Amino acid sequence: MVPFFSSLFPAADKSAWLTQVLSESKSTQNGDDEYERLSWHTEEGFVIEPYYTTSDLAEGPLATSLLDTIQAVQKRSPGWLNTPEYRVINEKSDNIILRDTLARGADALILTLATSAANLNEQLSRLLNGIKLSDTPVFFRPTSGQAIELVKALEIVAPYKLKGGLLTDTDNSTAEVTRLTANSPQFRTICVNSHAFHNAGATATQELAFTLASLADAYDQLTESGLTIEQLAPKTTLSISVGTSYFMEIAKLRALRVLLVRFTSAYSSAPLPPFFIHGQTSTFYDAKATPNTNLLRATTEAMAAVIGGCDALTVHSFDAVLGKPTLADNATSATDFSARIARNISILLKQESYLDKVADPSAGSYYIETLTHSLVEAAWSLFLSVEQQGGFARALASGFIKGELDKAYHAKVQAVRNGKVLVGVTTFRFDEPSTQTYVAPGGITGVLPDRRLAEEFE
Repeated sequence: MVPFFSSLFPAADKSAWLTQVLSESKSTQNGDDEYERLSWHTEEGFVIEPYYTTSDLAEGPLATSLLDTIQAVQKRSPGWLNTPEYRVINEKSDNIILRDTLARGADALILTLATSAANLNEQLSRLLNGIKLSDTPVFFRPTSGQAIELVKALEIVAPYKLKGGLLTDTDNSTAEVTRLTANSPQFRTICVNSHAFHNAGATATQELAFTLASLADAYDQLTESGLTIEQLAPKTTLSISVGTSYFMEIAKLRALRVLLVRFTSAYSSAPLPPFFIHGQTSTFYDAKATPNTNLLRATTEAMAAVIGGCDALTVHSFDAVLGKPTLADNATSATDFSARIARNISILLKQESYLDKVADPSAGSYYIETLTHSLVEAAWSLFLSVEQQGGFARALASGFIKGELDKAYHAKVQAVRNGKVLVGVTTFRFDEPSTQTYVAPGGITGVLPDRRLAEEFE
């Protein structure tokens, strides 16, 4: 039996849609030029068409096994860890706040530790009292040179299989802490992040390519120390900033998984366990002038992160750009409100949107699958260009990476000057002056600028 609506709306291929678009456009004399006007020439280096149909998957470059390859490497299990971040000041009082945070919906924690303590064992014992690291993943941002001391202290304070890890750039201590925690496979000691590139103004293509190049340098260093790719991959976290371009950011995280498989195939032909991806909402697009509008950005970014397939998600509070709160500050009602709202975004996406019930919900979308493929190829090309220059460190030292990021940033600024809207900055603005400044954790400090797009207009 033929469905009723099939007789009313017969099938139409993409060429029929194009004919209809051109016939109904304001100017039919321009032919393909009118269609070109509707296309989006992205800063990522490729063109996005006004619409996509099933033919883009059935007849285009994705028609082969490539589409199956893209989908096969995405997350197989739905859900993510709701992972708020705190900066530790006073271990005893902070412990109360951490336990309360976990009781109110957090699944994991990120803790930025204070300067190296005289007795780290005692401090960690007070800080983690009542928090079992074999059940609750805790990720640490230790101070420089503190990683080995921290891991050894954790072995005493929490003598069981740990969950969580270290969110620090690869350095001379990484190989040793990886070996020290070999009996805790879910405690990840290798971290490569995209935040420095993102906050310098990177396009999605640049963010993916430079993150991959940074990972290549890290793996070269670690394999030279005697570790194998089979030891490295399960202990690696990719920490990625997620911006406001909703569909592009979904595709960015999906493309990252494809790129990682392509990258690791150079080390081993055997399949490796999937990489752990931590997503965090962006501060690059946040506004100080009207910080409440950052709630809109954070919600969009968080939804893109989970649909894109992050394993853990950190949502920055809407007022974080005014000054990153400490745990002690969270006792104040205003900061407690913003921290609660940030934590609840993940909870709402789970309990009201049911996004934790489906793995890779965007699979099969004509638009997102095409966008994912375009990002993979553009980022891989740029990554190979960096490798041809001798790798990430050399490309950074030569000024190539900073030059590319500067061009991308200035293009973003110019787009706003030409009329692109920044909600709470160029429209719907209600100034709320503040003298505080947010400083993003981690990154390649002193080399790449830490920016906010709105700064030019506030």
